[in-house]
Amino acid sequence: MSRFYNDSIFWVEVDKIKPNPFQPRREFDEAQLKSLADSIRQYGVLQALVVTRNELETEGGGLGVEYELVAGERRLRAARLAGLAQVPVLIRTGEETDLMKLELAIIENIQREDLSPVDRARAFDRLVREFNFKHHEIGKKVGKSREYVSNSLRILSLPEYIINALSENKITEGHTRPLMMLIDRPQEQETLFKEIIFKKLNVREAESIARHIAVERARKLIDQELIDIEDLFKEKLGTRVRIEKKEDGGRVTIDFFNKNDLLALLERIAVEKGVENMQTQDAETLAEDVAPLTDEEKILAEDQPKGEDDESLYSVTNFSI
Repeated sequence: MSRFYNDSIFWVEVDKIKPNPFQPRREFDEAQLKSLADSIRQYGVLQALVVTRNELETEGGGLGVEYELVAGERRLRAARLAGLAQVPVLIRTGEETDLMKLELAIIENIQREDLSPVDRARAFDRLVREFNFKHHEIGKKVGKSREYVSNSLRILSLPEYIINALSENKITEGHTRPLMMLIDRPQEQETLFKEIIFKKLNVREAESIARHIAVERARKLIDQELIDIEDLFKEKLGTRVRIEKKEDGGRVTIDFFNKNDLLALLERIAVEKGVENMQTQDAETLAEDVAPLTDEEKILAEDQPKGEDDESLYSVTNFSI
């Protein structure tokens, strides 16, 4: 392992320090950086940054020096915000490898719990792909278990839209567990994801739904015809449909998002039955049977994303029967 240059603290111009190209963090909270900058203005940089020192030939033929950051990017960014000209650094000596730079950057962020779940997973993935690390070896480096590393890496197996939602704090890392339970059922997985977003499900509620889906699927494996019928319902209605077979008959459960979707569903069923020339008074009577939307439901409806790929979770208006 490389040693620090004389174990001494040096003061280096901020403008001479280049960022670490292996920094695993992609997002830095601006409010937290501002808060740290305010603290630095008052108390200074209390912990030295870690850098490497490189000598370069200048245009005039002389020698210049530049530094590359190894650890401490938040402090460097905050110091710039605070207007500091110099910061305290520890200079690492010896042959500094790309692996060492990535290792130290990951370890520093893990110890400070500064990495988001997605950034952490991507950092671990780089150690696996680029440096052939095993999961238990990464665990030893960062002081975590092999299971912790493996579960972090599993996040990257999720669809990109779910990974982005996790990065944007629209869902929590806990929500990824029930979503990964449906990794081999992408339609059910997408529906559960939208339920988490629109219905604001907590982790326990999402896990309950995922387990229920898994149990239902296992029970229906003995009746492929029932599965095919259920899939046809889902395709026609554009929402989750559950068929529960009993000893005598059974039950069909259709999920919907709000009362407007329920009304649209009823109208679609009427058209399917051949009542295409529904009289105006019939439609008005049907509408009277559905209570008007509450203020909260109106807000939810207005907030639903627009566009073909981001339609309302249970909208049936764009599905034909």
